[in-house]
Amino acid sequence: MAREVWRDSAENEAASAVFHLMQQLIDQYRVNRPVMPLVVAQAEDAAAGPDIDGRVAQIVHQVHRANQLRRVPVKLLDSHGSTPYEAALSMVRALTERPWEARGTSQYKPFTFPRSRLLDAIEQATATVVAQQSERAAARGDRDERILEQLGSLRWRASRSRGNNWWGSLRASIRPETFLGAVFIAVLSVLLGEIGWLLTALVAAGALLGLAVVRLVTTAAPPLLWLRPASRWLATTSSLAASSTAYPSDGWSWFSPSRSWRVIRARAAAVAERVADAGAGGQDARQFHLELRVQALLEDLLDNYRPHAPDWRRGKRTVPPVVFLPTATHDNGGVLLINAINNVRSRRSEVDPLLLLASLPAAQILRRTPPLPPEPAANSGAARSGARARYEKWVDDLSVGQAPAAAVKLAWVLRLPLSTGQLTHEHAHAQLVTERVRRTWMWWVMSRTTVALVLVGALLGAFLWSEHWKETYCYGPLVGRSTDAVRLPGPEGTKECIGVATAPEVLFAEGNGLELNGVGEGITFERIEQAIREQNADIKPGEPHVTIVYAGPLTGTDRNKEDTRKGLEELTGVFLHQRFVNDTANRTVKLRVLTANGGQDMLRQTTAARKIVEAARRDTSVVGVVGLGRNTTESAEATGLLQRAGLPVVDTTNSDSRLAREYPNYFGLAATDEEQADALGLLAGQLADKLPDPQAVVLSRRVGNEDKDRYTTEQRRVGEQMLEASGFTLPADNGDEDDGTQYSLSKDGGSANLDGPLQRICGGDRVPDALYFAGRVEDVNTLMSGLGQTSGCSGKAITVFTGDDLTKARFDDSTKLAEKVTLYYSSLAPMSRGGGRAFYEDSRRSLESLLPDGKRLNPLPKDRPPYEDKLFTSGQTVISYQATAALYAAATRSDIPRSAAETWATLYSVALHDMPTGTVTFRGTIPYAAQKVHGLNIMKVTRPGPDAEIRVVCGRAAGDPVVLTRKDCRVS
Repeated sequence: MAREVWRDSAENEAASAVFHLMQQLIDQYRVNRPVMPLVVAQAEDAAAGPDIDGRVAQIVHQVHRANQLRRVPVKLLDSHGSTPYEAALSMVRALTERPWEARGTSQYKPFTFPRSRLLDAIEQATATVVAQQSERAAARGDRDERILEQLGSLRWRASRSRGNNWWGSLRASIRPETFLGAVFIAVLSVLLGEIGWLLTALVAAGALLGLAVVRLVTTAAPPLLWLRPASRWLATTSSLAASSTAYPSDGWSWFSPSRSWRVIRARAAAVAERVADAGAGGQDARQFHLELRVQALLEDLLDNYRPHAPDWRRGKRTVPPVVFLPTATHDNGGVLLINAINNVRSRRSEVDPLLLLASLPAAQILRRTPPLPPEPAANSGAARSGARARYEKWVDDLSVGQAPAAAVKLAWVLRLPLSTGQLTHEHAHAQLVTERVRRTWMWWVMSRTTVALVLVGALLGAFLWSEHWKETYCYGPLVGRSTDAVRLPGPEGTKECIGVATAPEVLFAEGNGLELNGVGEGITFERIEQAIREQNADIKPGEPHVTIVYAGPLTGTDRNKEDTRKGLEELTGVFLHQRFVNDTANRTVKLRVLTANGGQDMLRQTTAARKIVEAARRDTSVVGVVGLGRNTTESAEATGLLQRAGLPVVDTTNSDSRLAREYPNYFGLAATDEEQADALGLLAGQLADKLPDPQAVVLSRRVGNEDKDRYTTEQRRVGEQMLEASGFTLPADNGDEDDGTQYSLSKDGGSANLDGPLQRICGGDRVPDALYFAGRVEDVNTLMSGLGQTSGCSGKAITVFTGDDLTKARFDDSTKLAEKVTLYYSSLAPMSRGGGRAFYEDSRRSLESLLPDGKRLNPLPKDRPPYEDKLFTSGQTVISYQATAALYAAATRSDIPRSAAETWATLYSVALHDMPTGTVTFRGTIPYAAQKVHGLNIMKVTRPGPDAEIRVVCGRAAGDPVVLTRKDCRVS
């Protein structure tokens, strides 16, 4: 319920009637916006004395007090002036220059009076020029020009007591208690988390300067003067059309500043002329001046209640402005003011919200006031009796009262003649009560506080979302974030950036100083990634190009950067072919490379594949994927996602046997686990034939709950099949995981726990003659150390077979073979059987160009083949180079960019001869069948330490359909 703010008793019937009329007009304004009259209360008896007039004036004061605390904008006017004209003009100025009364919190912000302020400026300029005139009268045109010059010096604004200055404008702009100050602080808080303190300080300094300039300009200078509401009103109001016929109102235009400016100046000069004449005592000029000021006042009040304003002001102001004149006479200007308001309203079509209540002494007569209409009949009902009946009758007669034939009437004046009996008869001490006007929901929605809270909340929400995006995406600022690379939990509780680097700010190898081996020493991972970005940037917009996505393990633990060596070497091969293509003059189609990170050990392949698909949907130049060279439990799903997106995959070193048989978009360059096992079986069979009772065991890494590595599982399967087929006897499988043939990793994910398994293998009655190691290269050191130190195995000649992962071993002091151990492993890059010998020197020169000027890489060794340099021995760089070459060749058949679907189809006919490992081709292969085009070498390692002897036992070049036999692979 509304809170009561005022209570008093009605001293007489007249007080009660007037009070209820005024309250009805005020309170109904919210519902139906009734037409507001100029209410004039007067004693009916012209011979009434001062006591009766005082009672009428007391009614005005009582209604004023009743509405002071209600949030109703009220104004009690006093007369000041030596003449009625000056007194009436001072009252109009008081309404526009001084705050209206609204004790406590108001419904909405204070009224603004821009039109009245413009007239104030014209009056000030006129008064200054008139005061400066010499005794000799100046020409009228000269005076007009001087007035316009003075207006220019005033900036067409009325001067105020406090001047504008830069420092004051600056302080006023950033006060925290203001809306703009609160927004300023909130924005700086968000920027501080976005761009750092230095840039935030620069932005703050620039914003402060801008705010000060804007505030000073908007309060002192008149930019876009012809578009201001006050200027537009001055140029278009019909009241001044006759005074400035040289430039009529249709000369003003939104789109013609010069023509509009001429109209404004002409009308301002006309107003100044009449103001000067009014100051000189001209009666017509004074009437014009007063009514023009009243018109500006009413236009300003109407604008303060204007509907469809952006601030919803009409919905917030639900009560009209009320003016009180306790005593209006001809001498104090009150009657003149009432007549002026009536005259202006009669000329205008708009209905303004001003409500006026005045008391007129009984002896005073309003000019042109017709005889009072008869009182309504007593039986006409309560709704049609007394003051309310007169108001309703006045509304009915309003349209007639404004007609030219009824111009003798004061149409907008509602007279309330009060009888002496009404003014003297006590009304049983009737209680008069007023309640506080409620604020509307619009005020709560569109108030400064609400807007500030919403904006601050939005900024805070944006800040929190920005922080969320920073934690979610690898590049997640408030605007312009890239969703193609996300942050996911990585090893050792760290965060890994997984996905595609489509944004320049996403650098997977940023800060990674891991260097290439061999002649590539000095070239870091970070530099290789940056070199690819530079190659991409050199491709001009609109230049024909295709985009290949490299997907590999580009991040690892901070503790051991060696985890990223596979990604480094493969990405180097991709870069080398990109540079070769883009630097070749006769190639029209350029090669663009996007990097995609599958996480350490490619354990986030599925996420990376989804991001590749999203990027390919937006970028039609993406023709396929190179990489995915580690076999995990997600490899099949990732390949399937790319297949459904129409993207072919040219795999580098993934040796899974089933991918080519299940996914037609899969093209692998690596010999499968089954192919490797078949080749190793040729040697194992010969060893078994030499032994009376050949025994063997398969030692594999145990798969943990979160271990997605599928390579060791596949290696165990093919290893068991190969040894059994070669004639070795394996321990019976009792279904127990802890049967001594599986090992686990330490809890921190570090070294292999091989003590227990080796104790069981070496401590048995029969130590095996052969061991198939289905593990990773990082576990080989521990295995060799255990075989050399564990009783039972240390003195026995043991042959160890393993897969292609051992290609990454460097066989230095950190990899010591046991004394009597012979190691056989398969190599996926048979560089000794391929061609392309110029590739190695070209690669060295391309890498050397990445060094700062003046620095050089070491030359390739001259005493041995170049592929034996440590930069190439693992085969990772060579295979990724060939995979990129194959995909690019399919995507640019006939030197024309192809789509991903065309590239997929063309891959089956690609044949690249004289490559480092032979012929890279998929000719003859069919979908959903094993691809028999892979090259491999079987390597033999003997002797411990850095003097280990590594030699090629047998093998075949890539693209060679010849099947290896025991004749090709001999045990020496």
